[in-house]
Amino acid sequence: MIEFGHGTHVGLRRTRNEDTYYADATLGLFLVADGMGGHLHGEVASAVVRDSVVELVSRGHSLAEAIRGADEHLMAQLHDHASPLPMGSTIAALRLSDDGYEAAWVGDSRIYAIGRELRQVSHDHSLVQALVQAGRLDPAHAARHPNRSVLTQALGVTAAAQLHIGMARGRITPGMGFLLCSDGLVEDLDTASIARTVARTDLAAQECVDQLLLNALDRGGTDNITAILVRSS
Repeated sequence: MIEFGHGTHVGLRRTRNEDTYYADATLGLFLVADGMGGHLHGEVASAVVRDSVVELVSRGHSLAEAIRGADEHLMAQLHDHASPLPMGSTIAALRLSDDGYEAAWVGDSRIYAIGRELRQVSHDHSLVQALVQAGRLDPAHAARHPNRSVLTQALGVTAAAQLHIGMARGRITPGMGFLLCSDGLVEDLDTASIARTVARTDLAAQECVDQLLLNALDRGGTDNITAILVRSS
């Protein structure tokens, strides 16, 4: 049995919400997409990515195939409109099945596994993460680095030949859960705070998500905030 909660908020400093998400226990598909671009381009980009992935997964494609297809659709949208403004999107997607789970991502929207502790499954495609991996930046300083929002991979922005889709697979154990979120959640909340909220078994999944959004807003709401909490039993 799958229980899930979901929510999004524009935050306190933005006028538009460029995040979008999808959650469907029947299909076993959950995703968060964070759009970027001028004017309405962020909303358009994340919606194109969301709808394309849902359609392709529904037709039997793997997550990686669906994300590459979404990238092609987004690139075609850019070509058709011939706009000088950028239009891109991150994605963090999770597919559950009887055999386990499959996770895929591009950009800095995140996927966490919830067990005895909160463990990040995804790895940010960002300049800061690249610096950490190269040993040029202390991980303790990454969260407040001035270039923490600079991405090294994004759908609609990275050339198709250079696009890297992060992938992870694993078994699902009883009581295991997953958190998918846009970077707006982790911008305002540290891992320990998030872990305390999602570990609350006295709250339903939806109540946990509502609490995460409220906590992020209380800490400043500096960006659009989106979260999906998925629990298996």
